[in-house]
Order: sequence, then C-alpha cells, then structure tokens
Amino acid sequence: MNKQELIDAVASQSGTSKTAAEEAINAVLETISKTVAAGDTVQLIGFGSFGTGERAARTGRNPQTGETIEIAAAKTVKFTAGKSFKDAVNQA
Repeated sequence: MNKQELIDAVASQSGTSKTAAEEAINAVLETISKTVAAGDTVQLIGFGSFGTGERAARTGRNPQTGETIEIAAAKTVKFTAGKSFKDAVNQA
C-alpha cells in the first residue's frame, strides 16, 4: 500500500473526504518526524513506538576496489511494534 492508497482507505473508513484524510495523515507523519528528529519518542499504545538509535562508527570495505573505509557513526530511526500490532500480524 502506498500513501495514496492509505489516504483512500482512511477516507472511506472514516467517512471523510480524501482531502481531509490526506491533511490528517500528513499532519501525523510530520509530527512524528519532527518529534523523533528532536530526539523524543512517539509511543502509540497498541501500535508501536518510534524513536532514535545510535549506530557506532565502523570499518567497511568498498566492494568495487576492496579498499577499507571508515564509516561514520550515525543516528537511526527505530520502530518497535506494539503487542496488539504483533498479534494482528501473527493472526493473518
């Protein structure tokens, strides 16, 4: 499912217009993005939580030349599924 299909599904389930559904989805995604980028966690009970993680610096290898390279440390985005979400996926 892509974003447009999600908008269509939310609009039909909630009985609102596609424009209103798109505005709501965009607002939710923007809020989650800004909150996680600021270093906070977004927890949606039953669905899951979004947060940040750390990836340590490491040594890698260029696959074309075989030369070793240093890969810098980086922040990552983590999603941990909630129990209800996991249960729903496992029932399918």
